[in-house]
Amino acid sequence: MEPAQKERTPFSDIDGLTAQMSEMVLAALTEMGQHPEIRRVRRAGFDALRPALGARLLDAGSGSGEVARRLAAEVGPRGEVTALDYSAAITAAAIARHDKSNVRYVTGDVGALDLADDCVDGVWCERVLQHVDDADRAIGELCRVTRPGGRICLIDTDWESLAFDGVPPRLWDEVWSYVGGHFTPKQRDMGRTLRRRLVAAGLTGLTATPVTCLFGSPDSAAVVLPMVNPRVPEDAWQTPPGLRDEWLACVEAAGARGDFLAVLTIWVVAGTV
Repeated sequence: MEPAQKERTPFSDIDGLTAQMSEMVLAALTEMGQHPEIRRVRRAGFDALRPALGARLLDAGSGSGEVARRLAAEVGPRGEVTALDYSAAITAAAIARHDKSNVRYVTGDVGALDLADDCVDGVWCERVLQHVDDADRAIGELCRVTRPGGRICLIDTDWESLAFDGVPPRLWDEVWSYVGGHFTPKQRDMGRTLRRRLVAAGLTGLTATPVTCLFGSPDSAAVVLPMVNPRVPEDAWQTPPGLRDEWLACVEAAGARGDFLAVLTIWVVAGTV
């Protein structure tokens, strides 16, 4: 069976990257997880999932495992967290960072889970579905492995909500026309579609929380937004000569003036199977 992940952004096919790029992506994932705005998103997710002591949880698309390890602390020693990621390299990095909590690290495809029916009490799936070929198939798999009455929490980005202030709108529109297709997934509106998808999957007790992330400086924004990050290699931009440098210079100038602003909405949607 073909994997569910799309081969579009670096986050979609980490094992296919060079060692240098793989390390860069891992560092980016770690840095994002430490960002105050991403932590705010995750707090909303924990409130929606409501992990209980003794629960068996699945972190579907677990990255370097920081959320899985936090979930393990919530469910306690009698609970268990399965941290599943598509990338063997990222899974190895997660294992290297293991803190002896009750987390089991595995590789797998969210669209074809090698897990039994009704085997977990809850699922966390953060910023994964935007990268898969068939999000509804993946949601079906998450529902299949969750026992009746279990809770599923989906977190994903609405990239079409991305907006800037302090930089020329015309210039951003031109940059977006080039970088939008390879700095963001094809499914740019995934975040706002999550509630509809869970309704279609038959979940009840739905909650949907849009978290607007605010970035008041280029340095803060660059942690989450590759299009303002000067560390992203120049050949990844695929823009006409001079456009990248002009854009980044405007971003830097806005930061120096103190009037730079970027906003991005990330949705936290949860429901009961």
